Amino acid sequence: MLIVDQVHAGYGNITVLHGVSLEVKPATVVALIGANGAGKTTTMRAISGLAKPTQGRILLDGQSIAGLDASRIACSGLAHSPEGRHVFATLSVADNLMLGAFARLPRFFGFRKKAAADMDRVFQLFPRLAQRQQQLAGTLSGGEQQMLAIGRALMAKPKVMLLDEPSMGLAPVIIQEVFATIRHLKDQGITLLLVEQFAKHALAVADYAYVLERGRIVIHGSPADLSSNERVLSAYLG
Repeated sequence: MLIVDQVHAGYGNITVLHGVSLEVKPATVVALIGANGAGKTTTMRAISGLAKPTQGRILLDGQSIAGLDASRIACSGLAHSPEGRHVFATLSVADNLMLGAFARLPRFFGFRKKAAADMDRVFQLFPRLAQRQQQLAGTLSGGEQQMLAIGRALMAKPKVMLLDEPSMGLAPVIIQEVFATIRHLKDQGITLLLVEQFAKHALAVADYAYVLERGRIVIHGSPADLSSNERVLSAYLG
């Protein structure tokens, strides 16, 4: 469903990724773990078009998306729930969710009606958002904003969803809720690429995992393989 092949990318004259390659098969969760500054978020941004690759291929469902504008990539079936959540603080919860569906619904007539069923599914997944539909997103707690960011991505009905650091800045009890949600999405057959600072949580939910160091993939394999790898144990699971 998603193939990243020898991708180089960075910012200005600084190259962050040095030939990153990974694959996400349909209806699987793939984890990308690594230390701060390893290039995990840059990888996600290169895939979604927020950073332009200078070399390499990125294929989404067999179609090349490398170098396309982020808006075109979103319309092609990729949704990115970014690090730091980045909800639209001055808009309501409901309007934030509606914007997630914008690329695939009519522009003028019937927009809200056609999005209603998808919004109901998000509210079933996150009942707290249903209780706060008209509340400004900027007044939500960190955990609620993360739920909103995931829900907004789901509204796009993506072929692949990118989740970047969903546990960042959250209390332990909320982190458990977030990962319960990720397991639920996995059970529903959603295809996910997950970047997560807590490697144990990521490996517990993933079907396959990659370790990124200094912009290069250094180890990859099943969660069981990585959990028994001495290098991974000492660096990320100790």
